[in-house]
Amino acid sequence: MEAAQYPAHWEADVVLSDGGTAHVRPIRPADADRLRSFYSRLSDESIYFRFFGPRPRLSDREITWFTNVDYVDRVALIATIGTEMVAVIRYDRIEPAEAEVAFLVEDAHQGRGVASVLLEHLAATARERGIARFIADVLPANQKMMAVLKQAGYTAQSRFADGVVRMTLDLTPTETAQEVTASREHRAEARSIERLLSPGSVAVVGAGREPGGVGQTVLRNLLAADFTGPVYPVHREARAVAGVRAYPSVTAIDGEVDLAVLAVPAEGVIDVVKECAQKGVRGLIVVSSGFGETGPEGRARQDELVRIAHAYGLRVVGPNCLGIANTDPSVRLNATLAATVPGRGRVGFFSQSGALGTALLQRVAERGMGISSFVSAGNRADVSGNDLLQYWEEDPNTDVILLYLESLGNPRKFARLARRISRRKPIVVIKSGSATQNVPTGHAAPILGLPDSALSALFEQAGVIRVDDLIQQFDVAQLLAYQPLPAGPRVGLVSNSDALALLAADACVRAGLEPQAPINLGARAGAAEFGEALTAVIPDVDAVVAIYMPPIPGRADEVAAELLRVSHGSGKPVLTTFEGRIGMLRELRVGTAPERGSIPSYAAPEEAVRALAHVVRYARWLERPPGLPEEIEGIDAAAARDFVLARLGEAPTEVDASELLACYGVDVWPSTVVASPEEAVAAAAGLGWPVVLKAADPEAAKRAGTVRLGLAGPDGVRDAFADLTRQLGPDVVLAVQRMAPQPAVPALASVMEDPAFGAVVSFGLGEVTARLLRDEAYRLAPLTREDAAALVRSPRTAPLLFGEYGYPPVAVGALETLLIRLGRLADDLPEVARLDLDPVLVGEDEVIVLGARAVLRSPEGPRPDGGPRRLR
Repeated sequence: MEAAQYPAHWEADVVLSDGGTAHVRPIRPADADRLRSFYSRLSDESIYFRFFGPRPRLSDREITWFTNVDYVDRVALIATIGTEMVAVIRYDRIEPAEAEVAFLVEDAHQGRGVASVLLEHLAATARERGIARFIADVLPANQKMMAVLKQAGYTAQSRFADGVVRMTLDLTPTETAQEVTASREHRAEARSIERLLSPGSVAVVGAGREPGGVGQTVLRNLLAADFTGPVYPVHREARAVAGVRAYPSVTAIDGEVDLAVLAVPAEGVIDVVKECAQKGVRGLIVVSSGFGETGPEGRARQDELVRIAHAYGLRVVGPNCLGIANTDPSVRLNATLAATVPGRGRVGFFSQSGALGTALLQRVAERGMGISSFVSAGNRADVSGNDLLQYWEEDPNTDVILLYLESLGNPRKFARLARRISRRKPIVVIKSGSATQNVPTGHAAPILGLPDSALSALFEQAGVIRVDDLIQQFDVAQLLAYQPLPAGPRVGLVSNSDALALLAADACVRAGLEPQAPINLGARAGAAEFGEALTAVIPDVDAVVAIYMPPIPGRADEVAAELLRVSHGSGKPVLTTFEGRIGMLRELRVGTAPERGSIPSYAAPEEAVRALAHVVRYARWLERPPGLPEEIEGIDAAAARDFVLARLGEAPTEVDASELLACYGVDVWPSTVVASPEEAVAAAAGLGWPVVLKAADPEAAKRAGTVRLGLAGPDGVRDAFADLTRQLGPDVVLAVQRMAPQPAVPALASVMEDPAFGAVVSFGLGEVTARLLRDEAYRLAPLTREDAAALVRSPRTAPLLFGEYGYPPVAVGALETLLIRLGRLADDLPEVARLDLDPVLVGEDEVIVLGARAVLRSPEGPRPDGGPRRLR
């Protein structure tokens, strides 16, 4: 059976528990020889546990049986590394919803998490084929297999009979199973990055003899940083490069190689990757250009690079990148093209742009801020910001995470990771350009379908600090890395310049902070005056901005020492504009790297306040409870899925969503389409007076003046019908609906399946001006109660819901519950491409949905962050 007979998403590259990679795919008839070879490498014990007895070899008939499956009732997945099969797992259906499962892992690869990841993928394929349970018969001595099945997170039962343990796994996705999958993914991806950033040895392939070349530059930077392991230049002809013995190939190196930096022409990279795989290299940095950034041919070469690297168990940084660095004294790695790497610090830095990398590192060094580690991903063909998030979450040397992103490869996964990690470590992001901009060729696709304001809202939901430029990013990082978080928005201002203090106060007001009356010490103030003022103001505020700009320099060191002394142990952030310097005030006795308690200095007070405002908002986000999606009564997810599946076609299908929403406890007021005045009168009598007559077409209904309200009798209905027909034309489709209670605030709510983020909920008010200005807010589904509350309050017109501008206060709690139900629907049903509730009337006591339309579309595959673990 050909590979085309199974869905493409059944194939995946995966990261194993030790950080290596493997490829998972369904077995094919052409795998017969591969299966024989795999079986020949198994130990007698592994064979005995699988077949309950000795079986030295598989017969040709058995090979045919095992490699020929129908991908429905019989499915087998294999894991390959290089060209070899290292594991196989299979199910055979024995009942309509039940299948028998078994797996085998080559002895040399046991303990690497191969069986666990295969079980995740097989369970997902089984659910797609309508299988709800796995049955496994296991010998009592086969503790490894029983552990894999028990630790998968599914509901499991076991019983012992006839010398065999029969285990039953309920494949219904549970919260425990999802947590197990996420935890394994986290450990594996963190480990894969740790292997890259903490190598025991490095080879530089393409290290030429001429100074200034890319390879030799990386080599010299490695040597200058005093890397703690051996460094091996690789050159086909040279005996030595930069005074270090060179080797003609990677395989000729007489020691182990953990990391290889590739600086060879693009057309030669694939051959070098194969050499590295043969040598047992565990990670690659490809600084070479000529890949995805050059067009379709380069993109094809890039895809082949990643495919081969993953097939042989290697992660790839790049191509077209600057490299990586780790300032840990036990590593001292500078495998980059940048001669200047900042000293040791508490900030991890990921840059997608290779071109910007050198300038970024130089600016960080100039500030004296320091970094823990740095990765420039270039075209980001493999290693991405998501991988680094997983690593930095556990890295004890990193307190703050900086990301410079030009695109998001898996935004849904990014949001999930960021929401968790931001609780422990702040993440400061620059997302360049708007969400609809073109992305450089070779990078992941941009975020489609959502405006840039939506991206900012989703970052905010995840606790991510989004800034506009690099200066802001470094300004915020300095404060987060070395000062405590503020407890609130009150800001004390201590200055020797009245003008600068007033500028700082104005900046605080614009940023939403609460400046206290500035303390002006006068131009001649020295260390004593600053110390006394700071001591007096700190107890009554949440943060202090100290401004020291003396007309005659001379006592700066004394003032800096006093600021450090007073701020130390105060538990409140202190930041400064100190003689216009950009950098850190620190105690020099601690060494070259700044320590916790060092005071960040900014060129101008406005920049200090701007950084502080970002940190105050982040601290406020941390104070909110994380929240969990609520268990909402009155939901029939099975009926909703039946509704959707019954209406799916090859093309997107638009449907009335009333029945679908009813499955989630949302009632849509009925309306009756009418074709004549008399039909309208009859419909009104059936619904009950008073009624409204309105345009039934969704597009026409968005226009002002297409609704006639408060029709209390037949004559009013006839007059309204004639009026709307004259206004909209004789072919207009009209509908009658019962009149909703007044007063009420009109609103609209939508869910959409964004191609990058997955399920997104949006909310805005239904006033014409709000619609024209696209005054909408966005959150990822599913929604917690806290998410729903923030969503309701985010539009600029939200005060209309809370009794301002003449509107009565309305049932905001009921509105939040409606949005939570919509979020649950969106999360459950990726087939719902879009669902619009318009209009929604929010009254004093209830929320009324007057119209709802949905667009249904068959998804091309699992959501970007749905299903079992996979790279990308």
